[in-house]
Amino acid sequence: MGRAYQNRKESMAKTSDHKAKVYSKYGREIYVCAKAGGIDPDGNLALRSMIDRAKKDQVPSHVIEKAIEKAKGGGGEDFATARYEGFGPGGCMVIVDCLTDNPNRTFGDVRHCFTKTKCKIGTQGSVSHMFDHSAILAFKGDDEETALEALMMAEVDVSDIENEEGLITIFAPHTDYFKAKQALADAFGEIDFEVDEIQFVPQNTAPIPEEDRAQFERFLDMLNDLDDVQNVYHNAEL
Repeated sequence: MGRAYQNRKESMAKTSDHKAKVYSKYGREIYVCAKAGGIDPDGNLALRSMIDRAKKDQVPSHVIEKAIEKAKGGGGEDFATARYEGFGPGGCMVIVDCLTDNPNRTFGDVRHCFTKTKCKIGTQGSVSHMFDHSAILAFKGDDEETALEALMMAEVDVSDIENEEGLITIFAPHTDYFKAKQALADAFGEIDFEVDEIQFVPQNTAPIPEEDRAQFERFLDMLNDLDDVQNVYHNAEL
């Protein structure tokens, strides 16, 4: 699998450099996690993981607290997940994950990004079969054997494990995310993860032709400017 996931991270960092936008996206995800599973992070593993990710991305505590406080009430927005797939500039494959309170509006907005950049939005499953829906956990260390043994004992179906420059990176099915984290914690104690995410990782990457690169950047900018878009995954090699 290699480190193809970094392509997606680098492109997101380039197009989501507005702090307010990042805070808004985290606030929405924390709100949804808290409303679905309860506001206590100790009893809601999804919420706890989301809070940890937010803190690592330097989201202020007041943004996190406001989202949790908002979830305490019975009312508020009713967000639903929405996923769109298609082909971007240069023929790259794209998956767009959203949280929306108005699916019709969100679909129209996402489709506009595709059509405005002469791209094609597809049907569900049109490109996702070429991605692995993976949990990615990376932490500083060099004891790859102990990590792998702990994961295997916990019956985590490890897709890949890397040990490069003092960083152990584990890829596993997204369904094994919490099981993998617990197995590593049992083996190593409290871990400060460098990467702690669930992503769509492309099985293969493809270079973007020089003439399509400007359009590709515009396409990503348009998607990431949409409030409902949480993540954009692609197989473009940048």
